Amino acid sequence: MTNSWADLAGRLGVDLLLDVESTPGARGRRAALATALRSAITDGRLTPGRALPPYRSLAADLHMARGTVAGVYQELIAEGWLVARVGSATRVADVARQVSTPRVRPEPPPEPAHDFCLGQPQSALFPRSDWIRSTRRVLTDAPHATFGVGDPQGHLATRRALAGYLARVRGVRTDEHHIVLTTAVSQSLELLSRCVFGDTIAVESHGLPFHREVIERFDTRVEPIPIDADGLDVDRLAASSMTEVVVTPSHQFPTGHALDPRRRAKLVDWARDHGGVIVEDDYDGELRYDRDPVGAVQGLAPDDVVYLGSASKSLSPAVRIGWMVVPDRLLADVLRAKGPRESTASILDQMVLADLIESGAYDRHVRRSRSHYRARRDVLSEIMRARGIEVTGISAGLHAVLSVPAVAEPEVLRAAAAQGFVVAGLDGFRHPDAAPLPSGGIVVGFSTPPEHRFQADVTALADLVATALANASITSTVAAKSMHLSVTDCP
Repeated sequence: MTNSWADLAGRLGVDLLLDVESTPGARGRRAALATALRSAITDGRLTPGRALPPYRSLAADLHMARGTVAGVYQELIAEGWLVARVGSATRVADVARQVSTPRVRPEPPPEPAHDFCLGQPQSALFPRSDWIRSTRRVLTDAPHATFGVGDPQGHLATRRALAGYLARVRGVRTDEHHIVLTTAVSQSLELLSRCVFGDTIAVESHGLPFHREVIERFDTRVEPIPIDADGLDVDRLAASSMTEVVVTPSHQFPTGHALDPRRRAKLVDWARDHGGVIVEDDYDGELRYDRDPVGAVQGLAPDDVVYLGSASKSLSPAVRIGWMVVPDRLLADVLRAKGPRESTASILDQMVLADLIESGAYDRHVRRSRSHYRARRDVLSEIMRARGIEVTGISAGLHAVLSVPAVAEPEVLRAAAAQGFVVAGLDGFRHPDAAPLPSGGIVVGFSTPPEHRFQADVTALADLVATALANASITSTVAAKSMHLSVTDCP
């Protein structure tokens, strides 16, 4: 004969916290117990179907007579709050529902018709089987100390595995002692803002808004430096008074350009000449397609670069693991800011990542992902170019830029929003104090649409952009003719 867990727990005694000493409006302990049980049911602490402790156990816990508790149970059964069946625990009745005033919550946004959201990998690619196998291995082999307080710098084996991986794949020069594990790039920037950044730091004129938001949250002002097709204008940086800069050199966000090799050398020289700090966000450096590998700037200047990365693009945003490679001169300050014990990151997830890397599963997953995204990128490019739409910034990463005239960008975005497309405009990533780029663009994440809808969604997007550009062209032509007639008609 088998029994459910709830029945077993009911016989062994289930803990239940009830305050019968200070229940308002109750006359006597029996009335107080009845009121406390009704309150626990109405406020959701006791949900429908939940087993209550046997009356003997509850009586012992509350220092009450068994007959008193049994009487309360019978009273609530008679009122319909509880149900009792022979051979089973007394349970909360299915008809009992929470009657307290619900909190007003905003309605979730509707599902977009065509989701080209940025910065998210294809969720179906997550290596579930590899993750399960690695989890089983690390839990089986982990010493008991693993389940204690974690090292704030991160799990040692994970830092060691990452040091080898980053050296092999991204040309990063480091060891496990100079890697600090975090939950994401945002936490890494937060730590740097608290202990490294001064009053002002330079950023790319067009970039990730959260970079600026995290930094400014800690009272550091951000100063935009112009970008162009060769990346950050390092000459403009050198002409400023800045000694710290945040850059995305391998795949500038959002334009998708790599920092020109000559500018990379100039950036390193700037840091060495000014005692500066380069913060390199290598947010999707592993996902390259048809270009030669572009190594990390950190490999050129390990004493002057803080290298940032995370598992958000390669695995999933649900895996909260990020890393910093910190120069020796800044390491003590960063660790001091992080605190004496780990309070946010999952050490177990870090251990799983280390096992994925050491077993080769992580490399295999990245190669599979790269092949999948390259195929998507090619489909997007082919469909867009067939409609005369230029696609740029596609040699790496998870997004592309559809080139449109700057004056047409708002019109395309309005049309997209009206038809349920989630896309972004280049100008939306501009720092408020920066000048607009000479040409506009629609930034689309090609990893987000589900596989069964991908080609149809891309085709619909191409039709939308082509139509919006045609309408914008007609409007511009009509406006130009109207202006010409007005001028020629003047006396």
